[in-house]
Amino acid sequence: MNASSGNTSGIALLGATGSIGLSTLDVVRRHPGRFHVTALVGKSQVARMAQLCQEFQPRYAVMAAPEESAQLRAMLAQQDCACEVLTGVAAMEQVVAAPETDVVVAAIVGAAGLLPTLAAARAGKRILLANKEALVMSGQLFMDTARNHHATLLPVDSEHNAIFQCLPPYPIENLARAGVDRILLTASGGPFHGMALSQLESVTPEQACKHPNWVMGRKISVDSATMMNKGLEVIEACWLFDATVDQIQVVIHPQSVIHSMVQYRDGSVLAQLGNPDMRTPIANALAWPERIQSGVASLDLFKVGRLDFQEPDLKHLPCLRLAMEAARVGGTASAVLNAANEIAVAAFLDKKIRFTQIAAVVEDTMEALPTASAKSLEAILAADEQARAIALNQVRTRG
Repeated sequence: MNASSGNTSGIALLGATGSIGLSTLDVVRRHPGRFHVTALVGKSQVARMAQLCQEFQPRYAVMAAPEESAQLRAMLAQQDCACEVLTGVAAMEQVVAAPETDVVVAAIVGAAGLLPTLAAARAGKRILLANKEALVMSGQLFMDTARNHHATLLPVDSEHNAIFQCLPPYPIENLARAGVDRILLTASGGPFHGMALSQLESVTPEQACKHPNWVMGRKISVDSATMMNKGLEVIEACWLFDATVDQIQVVIHPQSVIHSMVQYRDGSVLAQLGNPDMRTPIANALAWPERIQSGVASLDLFKVGRLDFQEPDLKHLPCLRLAMEAARVGGTASAVLNAANEIAVAAFLDKKIRFTQIAAVVEDTMEALPTASAKSLEAILAADEQARAIALNQVRTRG
C-alpha cells in the first residue's frame, strides 16, 4: 500500500519489545504518513508494552500469558488507552489475520513464532520474516502455505535481506536459470572467533552475549557465538531462495560490513554493504520495492579500511556442521536440531551446562530421534516436543 494513495499500511508486530521489534518501530516513527501499527505482540515486558501502546495506539496488544495480559490491561486503563488486550497464540493468529493488518513483522524468537507466522501466511499477508524457526522447523509447509495463499515473503535477517537485494527481481523460481552459481552467506564469527577450543570450556553467558558488531537478544547472541545462528540461516536460505546446501558457502567476515553476496555464472559477485544496523533491512522490506530513510548512517568505506574473509572450519564449529547436516537430511531433522538447541542454549544461559556442551546436547538429541516426514504441522510439533524432552534429559545428565 502506497502512502501517496492517502492510505497507510497497517503493521502487526510480533515480538514488539525485542531488538527487531524496537528497530521496526523506530523506522515506523520516521514515516508517520506511510505506516501505522495495528497490533503489538509481546511476551513479558509489560511496562515496555504499555509505553509502546500509549505511543503507537494499536487496536490490539497481545501478551503470551494471562498474568501479563492482566497487568497490561490495568496499566492501559490508568493511561486511558483504548487498546484491546488479548492473550495467547490464538490471539496472535487473530491479529495477524485481521483485515486492517497489511504487513506482519515476524520477530518472535524461537519456535514460539511458528504458529502466528503460519497464520499470517494463510491470511495472505505481506510477511517480513525475522523469525528463522518458521522456515527451519517447517520449511516446505510454510513455503507451500505462503505460495497457496499468495502471501508475500520478504526476509529481514540482514544476511537474507542482502541476498534478496543481490538477486534478480522477486520472486526467484530457479537460481540456475537466474545465472546464480552460489550464495555467499557472511558471518562475523561471533565473540570467540579464533579462540582455542580449550578456552571455550570456561566461557560465561555474559561473554557469549557480547557480540562484537550487533546488539541482539541473549538467545540469538549465544547462537552467534556457537555459529548455530549461521547454520539456521543456511537452512532458511535453502527455503527462501530454493537453493541446496551445496549452493551456499558460509564466509567468515569479522567486520560485518558485507552482509552477504551472490556469485553469478559470469564470474560477477554482487554484494550488499552497510553499517551493522537492523533498521536497514527492516526499512528495505517495509517499503519494497521502494527505498526509504531508515535512520542508519551511510557507510564510510575509508573508516572501514579493510575487509577480511575466512573459510569456516567445520571441525571446530560443530553447531554449524550439525545444521548443515540437518538441511541435507530434510524432514523433521531441522525441527529436532532447533528444539534441542533452544533447550541447550537456555541451559547454558542458566549455567547448567558449559558452552561447549551446547553442540553435544544437540548432536546426541539428533542421533536419538529418527527423522520423520515434515509434511504436516502435527508431525513437526510432535518432533519438536520429543526433541525437547530428549534434550532436557541430556542437560540433566550433563548438569
